[in-house]
Amino acid sequence: MSAGPLRRRILAAAAVLLAVILAGAAAAGLWFRGRMIACLPRLDGSSALRGLAATVRVKRDALGIPTVEGSSRIDVARATGWLHAQDRFFQMDLLRRKGSGELAELFGPAALAYDREARMHGFKRLARAVLDRESPARRALLEAYADGVNSGLAALASKPWEYYVLRTEPRPWSAEDSILITYAMTLDLQDSTGRFVRELSAIRNELGSASFTFFAPLSTPADAALDGSLSDPARIPPPTELDLRRHGPVAGAGMAQMRLPRAGPWDDRQAPGSNNFAVAGALAADGGALMANDMHLHLGVPNIWYRMSLKWPGHEETGVTLPGAPTVVAGSTGRIAWGFTNSNAGTGDILVMSPSISPEMYHGPNGGSLVLYEKRSETVAVRGSKPVSMDFSWTVWGPVVADAPEGRQLVFHWVADDPAATNLDLLDLEDATDVGEAVAIAHHMGIPAQNFVVADSAGKIAWTVAGLLPKRIGYDGRLPVSWDFGDRRWDGYLAPRDVPTIISPGAGILWTANNRTVGGRDLAALGDSGYDIAARARQIRDDLSALVQSGRPVEPKDLLAVQLDDRAVLLETWHALLLRTLSPEVVARKPSRSALLQAAQKWEGRADVGSVAYRVVRAFRLAVAHRAFDPIFAACVDRDPDFTWTRLNYEQPLETLVSERPAHLLDPAYASWDDLLAAAADDVSLY
Repeated sequence: MSAGPLRRRILAAAAVLLAVILAGAAAAGLWFRGRMIACLPRLDGSSALRGLAATVRVKRDALGIPTVEGSSRIDVARATGWLHAQDRFFQMDLLRRKGSGELAELFGPAALAYDREARMHGFKRLARAVLDRESPARRALLEAYADGVNSGLAALASKPWEYYVLRTEPRPWSAEDSILITYAMTLDLQDSTGRFVRELSAIRNELGSASFTFFAPLSTPADAALDGSLSDPARIPPPTELDLRRHGPVAGAGMAQMRLPRAGPWDDRQAPGSNNFAVAGALAADGGALMANDMHLHLGVPNIWYRMSLKWPGHEETGVTLPGAPTVVAGSTGRIAWGFTNSNAGTGDILVMSPSISPEMYHGPNGGSLVLYEKRSETVAVRGSKPVSMDFSWTVWGPVVADAPEGRQLVFHWVADDPAATNLDLLDLEDATDVGEAVAIAHHMGIPAQNFVVADSAGKIAWTVAGLLPKRIGYDGRLPVSWDFGDRRWDGYLAPRDVPTIISPGAGILWTANNRTVGGRDLAALGDSGYDIAARARQIRDDLSALVQSGRPVEPKDLLAVQLDDRAVLLETWHALLLRTLSPEVVARKPSRSALLQAAQKWEGRADVGSVAYRVVRAFRLAVAHRAFDPIFAACVDRDPDFTWTRLNYEQPLETLVSERPAHLLDPAYASWDDLLAAAADDVSLY
């Protein structure tokens, strides 16, 4: 047979095979498209929902945002569950799995680290305990919501498409799952292992007390606390305590060689930040107080919040819900409007367990008798692999989270491990008539400690911290302590009268942005788990003050303008420093710096998506921070590879270093601070 016919037969066979493959791919695509369409929510018509006492009406606006109107609260909860399942069931499933530590069952070994975080605290067991503590009426509400979820899921023509991709089936929703999503949010909003306290301890132990005071300030001159409290900048640690020039170079030649912080929720490049603020009715156009809230969490699709309005006799709420729960998290009832930001209050402490005669035992409360560590074991299902067993050692105060020198162990004592710290009292806001009642409710809400800003129709505004806070005796919680002798302890939780609260401030404005909100005794009561740099709060405060000083009545659009204020005020200092760094002499030594200078000179002063100058200046600030701080904290990283300085309130220390330029805190890799700044500018070109 000649080569020609054989070649034609091969080509013909290949063409047939390709056609079959393409036809199969097209069929699979059409099938998947059909599944995608089938799992879309029902937007019109009627649906039978078992358990309703009367008809519930759902109207969606042009954006698809539903208004649910029913004859009772429990009917509205049932219909809310139906809607959440129709629109967001897979998101709900991920939230409950995050809270229970069951993500690896869907995603395999890559999710085990997330599951370990939840399993360490046994949140699934706690969720059952929380549900048992609720009143029969509350449990009935959650059961109705769960029934609505399961009915809404069943009413879809096809299971959500994500389950086809994962080749698994959705499991029914239960009442305790709604508690688990609170724990999922707790894991997002709080430090579950005392990492921040351990990092502060590493700074104190490895670098010294003066370094701890300077690099981890609790208060700075640039803060924007509600009570106006400020502090002088801490002194630079002396060379007798910390002197980098005594050691060899640490820094590399570029960003790729630098010691970057671990990727995670607190990385400076991706840390979210929320804000809420209020204006008293005396300053507003219609006499009613105004409140604005922007609760930022990590970006995701879909958005974590679900907007809706709920109506039943005597009540009308509008705001955002969290799919998985029947409550409006933040919004308005017409009588009050409220919102949250993460408070960064200290809700957990690291306790040092002294060595005993056996590594299996520890000293009980108040230096008491020896107690055996409780061994808890969790079995985690893992997709595509064998189940994994996770073992944890527990004390009466909480789990062991790390080992310490000399045979000591570190235990994390955390509010969230107490079932009394989680409840559904957020629902009580539905009946609050003014800020006074709302603040009282906030003090017994079972949520992660949050800045709670509330306004009412009578014109009053207020701020407090919602959620339980520990009442510390004998220490401030910023560093690990021993409770062996009874002089340091928690005396339960702060009583409502002791929780910092501001009602009707004289200036008529309130603001928070994850920053330190108060000082003095109030700050001592709140504790510290890593307050954000005050730049966002300061900008909001200044914008609100400008509105007040304008003399004209404040309107809702003015608060929107504050939220949309994209001026990069924090970076003005860094823009000026970059221009000074890129002097003619510095640019002449490396021609590539010319393009960087040109980009920086086009500074608009705004965090605009089209602004190259903004990205350049922001990257320069981060590069300077890494080149300055990485060598300083190298000893901390050597002791603990997971150490990161990015959660510190580091803006003031960094600006002090680059302005005062202490030689003993400069990495020996550089001849001068000018060289460090030039290297940081070069790093920007590598992005």
